[in-house]
Amino acid sequence: MDSKETKSETYIKEQKVKPCCACPETKKARDTCFFDMGEEAPAKCYYLIKAHRECMRSYGFDIRLNYCSFFY
Repeated sequence: MDSKETKSETYIKEQKVKPCCACPETKKARDTCFFDMGEEAPAKCYYLIKAHRECMRSYGFDIRLNYCSFFY
């Protein structure tokens, strides 16, 4: 492990999971909710957004952006 490399980055490299491929179930549910709810999606889909962020974090991805922060 490089001195500049974090534990999360090492985990991701070891698992060889790309962000686009991690958590397909929560990603699909989140995306479907957004398409179905339209403008109300940020409020009505928040629990799905939160579940997807938690899943991504479980793979070691550093999720800093709060998707709903733009709407509240």
